[in-house]
Amino acid sequence: MSSKEKSKSKLMPIILILIVLTSIGYGVSKYIYSLHHEDTDDAQIDADISPVLCRVTGYVQEINFEDNALIKKGDTLIKLDDRDLSIKVAQANAAIQNADAGISIAQATVGTAQSNVSVMQSGIENARVRLWKATQDFNRYDHLLKTKSITEVQFDATKAEKESDEVALLIANNQLQVSQKQVIAAQQQIASAQAQKVQRSADLNYANLQLSYATIVAPASGRASKKNIQLGQLVNAGSPLCVIVSNEGVFVMANFKETQLDKMKEGQHAEIIVDAFSENKFSGKVYRLSAATGAKFSLLPPDNATGNFVKVVQRVPVKIKFDENQQLINNLRPGMSVKVSVTID
Repeated sequence: MSSKEKSKSKLMPIILILIVLTSIGYGVSKYIYSLHHEDTDDAQIDADISPVLCRVTGYVQEINFEDNALIKKGDTLIKLDDRDLSIKVAQANAAIQNADAGISIAQATVGTAQSNVSVMQSGIENARVRLWKATQDFNRYDHLLKTKSITEVQFDATKAEKESDEVALLIANNQLQVSQKQVIAAQQQIASAQAQKVQRSADLNYANLQLSYATIVAPASGRASKKNIQLGQLVNAGSPLCVIVSNEGVFVMANFKETQLDKMKEGQHAEIIVDAFSENKFSGKVYRLSAATGAKFSLLPPDNATGNFVKVVQRVPVKIKFDENQQLINNLRPGMSVKVSVTID
């Protein structure tokens, strides 16, 4: 055997030992790492996405943004033709003026009815005085008739006058009751006119609200995307116009296996690697664990009672928030794939 072959034979055991030691070391390090970390690559960047919907039907008159442009909350995005809505506001204002006139008329009617009551009360007092005088005359004539001092014709005239005054007093009392009822009815007309004004005021508020919907403003700050309208287009109430992707508060939605959640809890540190920026590592914290598995929130959740049960490891969405003041965080976009490692110490 040559010296070269002898040296090779001596190196082979050393190389095998190094390989075995390296494998053992790698396996031990992985085992120790697994005791303190839970990893998943079933995760992506997410953010608040606000849909912008049309609340009234109308024709698009102005579009004040470009697709994927940065906008601020409250910026005017779209204006609709509001001429028909302005006419409805004018009609509602006219209805309120009409209701005010109705209240004035009802109040005047109450005043007239109350004056009539006062007149009727005066008439009753006058009728009572006349009846008192007629009664006194009747009593005197009745005494004189018994002494034959007057004729029966004179007595009958006095009696007729007394009965006539009694009827007049009864009529006056009835007319007073009628006038009092007219006052009550007029007061009810005031209440009805006031209720009518309240309704017309509500109509005006609704018309103004509908008019305000013709100016569509940004509900949040971010990037306006998915624009699907054009000038002059007729849009119906409820039609989606665009979406606003928030440029603040992006977070990670990581889907961990249910077997990984034993020691996971809120506040634990997380290390995030975004595929688009693989050379940079982001830090964050576990914010919330979902109340149910992702399968339960699906359109057709599985029903294990149907007899087709196959045990599948479920995944639970875990929301992870980024730590503040990190570079490149403003470059993250919802939907980007990430890898997440949560320290479970």
